[in-house]
Amino acid sequence: MELYFLRHGLAGRHGDPKYKDDSLRPLTAQGREKMRRGARGMQALGLKFDALLSSPYLRARQTAEIVAQTYKIKKLHLTDNLLPPASIGKLLKEAHAICPKSGSILLVGHEPHLTEMISAVLKCSKALAIDFKKGGLCSLTVTPSGAVFNWLLTPAQLGLMVKEKR
Repeated sequence: MELYFLRHGLAGRHGDPKYKDDSLRPLTAQGREKMRRGARGMQALGLKFDALLSSPYLRARQTAEIVAQTYKIKKLHLTDNLLPPASIGKLLKEAHAICPKSGSILLVGHEPHLTEMISAVLKCSKALAIDFKKGGLCSLTVTPSGAVFNWLLTPAQLGLMVKEKR
């Protein structure tokens, strides 16, 4: 199974008094544009997703909606299992229940929780030191015998995958 971890795009500033409830911080205009470009970059890489799960927080949901729109994915699943302190085990159990034959799952969430989940899948004794940029994408392959860290792309690298029309 292929697991893709996508950190939400650029959002309103943490602690901004406009957002008394942190879960309501939206993507910025720049964050939305970078995510659209990043989603097109994912397509250019030939990535496919059988299931798309997102944190229910606004900025993550907006990020997932941009990917869903780009890929024409009809069903986006919001889950509290992409919020701390949920475990990767609970999340994968939920993903399997939603899409039992999924070979490729995109998970949209927040730092440092995504890095903790990646570290758990890789069976690390402590969280890896990953510089997971907002809008960045990480790829793991999970097999019955373990997991492999394939790559981590920044949003800028994803954007470079898109061929400009001239």
